[in-house]
Amino acid sequence: MEINLVSDTVTKPTQEMLRAMFKAEVGDDVYKQDPTVIELEARVAKMFGMEAALFFPSGTMANQTAIKLHTQPGEQLIADKYAHVYNYEGGGASFNSGVSCCLLNGNRGMISAEQVAGAINDPEFYHSPLTSLVCVENTTNKGGGACYDFEEFKKIRKVCDDNNLKFHLDGARIWNALVATKDNPVAYGKVFHTISVCLSKGLGAPIGSLLLSDKATIHRALRVRKILGGGMRQVGYLAAAGIYALDNNIERLADDHRRAKEIGAVLEKLNWVEKVEPVETNILIFSVQPNINEAVLMEKLKQKNISISSMGHGKLRIVTHLDYREVMHTYVLETLEKL
Repeated sequence: MEINLVSDTVTKPTQEMLRAMFKAEVGDDVYKQDPTVIELEARVAKMFGMEAALFFPSGTMANQTAIKLHTQPGEQLIADKYAHVYNYEGGGASFNSGVSCCLLNGNRGMISAEQVAGAINDPEFYHSPLTSLVCVENTTNKGGGACYDFEEFKKIRKVCDDNNLKFHLDGARIWNALVATKDNPVAYGKVFHTISVCLSKGLGAPIGSLLLSDKATIHRALRVRKILGGGMRQVGYLAAAGIYALDNNIERLADDHRRAKEIGAVLEKLNWVEKVEPVETNILIFSVQPNINEAVLMEKLKQKNISISSMGHGKLRIVTHLDYREVMHTYVLETLEKL
């Protein structure tokens, strides 16, 4: 029994999802003629109270498209130092859009309106890059699955409006945040100019993200997606997996959250663990004692058929997901207690 807790991206489609994919009605999406993609885009846009959506092969491409839409070369975006758009998208902000990043020292990947206001460059001071965009992430990946208080989003949006900035949400794990906080997704559409959502993290689809915005912005996004090589043909087979995921796999995220918290509770009792960061959703980050070699620990777990990931400097990450079943969970808890 191999247990992979490296990421929630390691899941494979269930037989039911595969059947939905095989039955999909498809067309050429580059010509906007794939009915299943059109259905998915319309459905997700409506969920978040936005006018339109566009299907992308990856969350990175969706985020990079948003940055391109909201900025000009030489400008600057504001984000937390842990932001995915800065740390894990291959330097795309600079490569694709020619923008720099002003990184803030937030709380577990979350920044405040006060921090944003203090980081905006004076638009009349032409020696500094023009600030044009704020990017936030919910839940935070490197911040350990933390969820923003929605009221903070509204405060940041006011700062953006007062300073003529755009506001983008990297919602790769927005489904986890919605389940944990019980926030209304329609409220998100009123606060953000663009939102990216992912179908292959948490929801178990094999591939796919969407970018949401108003119709005019999504029309512009179509051109950027083409430039980045994201135009696909009979992609309705993948969109069908996304529709199945939306129908069947959102509410069950609560199970992932419960299991992550239970693992955290066990780790907190172990003498070789220095610190367990707060667990809100499906991501758990913990630190080992200084005398513990994290590579040795990971190898010991590997010998027990359990894979986790290292974040460096003694920090380790565990991510629960759709393919992590209760029988595996029981085994993991028992193994950690005995390790």
